[in-house]
Order: sequence, then C-alpha cells, then structure tokens
Amino acid sequence: MKSGSNLEKVLRAGHFAFTGELGPPRGTDAEVVRKKALHLKGMVDAVNITDNQTAMVRMASWAACIILIREGMEPNFQMVCRDRNRIAMQSDILGAYALGIRNMLCLSGDHQQFGDHPFAKGVFDIDSMQLIQMVKKMRDEGKFLGGGDIETPPKLFIGAAANPFADPFEWRVHRLAKKINAGVDFIQTQCIYNMVKFREWVKRANDMGLTEKAYILAGVTPMKSLGMARYMKTNVPGMDVPDEIIDRLKGAEKGKAAEEGIKIACEQIEEFKQMKGIAGVHLMAIEWEHKVPEIAERAGVLPRPVVA
Repeated sequence: MKSGSNLEKVLRAGHFAFTGELGPPRGTDAEVVRKKALHLKGMVDAVNITDNQTAMVRMASWAACIILIREGMEPNFQMVCRDRNRIAMQSDILGAYALGIRNMLCLSGDHQQFGDHPFAKGVFDIDSMQLIQMVKKMRDEGKFLGGGDIETPPKLFIGAAANPFADPFEWRVHRLAKKINAGVDFIQTQCIYNMVKFREWVKRANDMGLTEKAYILAGVTPMKSLGMARYMKTNVPGMDVPDEIIDRLKGAEKGKAAEEGIKIACEQIEEFKQMKGIAGVHLMAIEWEHKVPEIAERAGVLPRPVVA
C-alpha cells in the first residue's frame, strides 16, 4: 500500500519518525492555526489535527488540515466515533482524501459528558476498532461498509491510538494486537511518564511480533509545571505519572519546573530512539507549540529526512 503520505515514506525508509499535534481553535480564525503551525514547520513529519478534543466544540479537523496543507505541511486527520454515524464518517473520509489528506487517526473520542455539551447525544454508531476496519475496507477493497463500490478509493495511511497504562495492564498489549489485526499501519501512544511500565509493554509487543506489523510512535508530553503533573496524576483517567516525575519537578529551582519538564521529555526521546520496536515519537506539546523547535533540537531529531 502506497498512500502518498510523507509519514509513511519516512517510516518505510527506516527513519525515526517525529510527529506533532495541533488543536484547532474555538472559532473561525484560520490565522490561529497558521501561527501554531509555523512552530511545527520543518520540525515534524506530520501534524495531528485533533477532532473536538475533550468533547469541546472546535473548528473541524478536516478544515484545519486543509489550512495546514496550504502551509506546505502534512496533517494527520483525526476522527472520533462520538459525533458521526457511519454514513457521515465515510462521506468525510472521501472528502478529506479528495482535498489532499493522506493520514488518518481512528479514535473513539472523549465522552461528551466531559465537554461543554454534556447532554449532547453520543453517536458511537461504530467503535474505533470498527472504524479502522471500515477505512481499511474502503482503501484496500474499494468498498463502502454497506457493500457498494467506491469509484476512487481513499488510499489513506491508517493510524490509531494505544494506552499502555490503563487497567488491566495485562490486557493492553492484546488490545494493541486487535487494532493491528483490524488494519492499522501505525500507532501513536498516549503520553508516557512511567517508563518502567512502558518498557514492559513494548517488550510484550515485541515478543508477540506486533512491532513488526505496525509502526509504534511513543507519545511524549512535556510537563509545564508541578501543578500540571499533579493534575494529570490524580484527575486524568488512564494516565500514569510516577512520584519520581513529581519529585523531579518539585526539586527544580524556583521557576524552572518547565525547563525540567522539557529535560525529562528529551531524556525520554533519547531512550525511545534506542528502544527496540519503537519507530518514532509523537510529541503532544499541548498549547506549547512554540517549544517544539527547542525540544526537537535538544532531542537530536533534526533535520527531518526528506524522502522522495
């Protein structure tokens, strides 16, 4: 499968991939997207465009993707199952591909009760596993889920997310296997802080041969402050922040917690570069896009490869 995706070319060529993330604005100003994108240009191989993350209304992911393409960058179009039925999803996939989008991340989506419309009807017509299967069917078989033929199939590079830390831990690698069997080409993990547990998860994935079937990108989110670390430890489901991280941020000189957070992130990236089964890093610098060039430089992932 050749999708025309730069991210796919980088991974297939054996380079260590480096992707970023951009949250669209809660308004119509395209300049907001362009300004965030400027910090990522030339720093990453592709940029994830979130789809109404945390169930808060934002500019459509596909629309922000088009703005990014016009800026000469490659987007990774995210789609969640929360807001659309299978008809709308397939329609959006055709439109996204027609407009030049070549990567897609298939997600369930945060439950609407966590967002600004808690009483909105959650659609969840299909789940993330079925969404992966649907995109693969559209791409490889040229068929809609209902069985009809697609005149020109969308040749997308298919991705999904994985959380190595949610309970029960023993089940996490089997859920990864299910997504790979469903048809994903690449996986981006949730942000990693517990390196001991992550090493074990990767070892299990290697032992099961999963890392040979899909490219795994390790998720990194630099801690901006001690408060952010404490909040993520206690309030974010499925997040595993060890006391060691809290202690390092607490021990940083006054006003230097953010610097320590970046240092931790760079140390992680260095380890991921050497880790068997890890094909790259997905950097989620949440509303901290301006720090991406510094992190990329310090982590030794520049310049990004140009693959024909």
